[in-house]
Amino acid sequence: MTRSLPMLVLLAAFLAAPLAAQGRGPKKEFAVAPDRAISVTREVLVRQGWEVVRIDVVGNDRIVYYRRGNMGRGRGKGPIVKMIIRRVENRIIFVDTPDAILVDINLKLKL
Repeated sequence: MTRSLPMLVLLAAFLAAPLAAQGRGPKKEFAVAPDRAISVTREVLVRQGWEVVRIDVVGNDRIVYYRRGNMGRGRGKGPIVKMIIRRVENRIIFVDTPDAILVDINLKLKL
């Protein structure tokens, strides 16, 4: 019993190591002006085939409503989805943004 306890601890530490690397996605905070964040977001969405329906201003938040275009396939347009661009102090935070879109926004804002 005394030998199996250290082996069990080592096994648990070995299996938990890959879990520490999980959850490291694209950065969601940026130190840019809200107008630049909105223009970059609009540009990225259009380039990826999304259609920007409207942008609402609610307090410090900008709510971007967008949907998938028909991409020339004649199947109609997709459901309206929203993302929130929130201003907290001098930072811009993207909320409810898919990772594929957030990666492109991240690249455009860093340039």
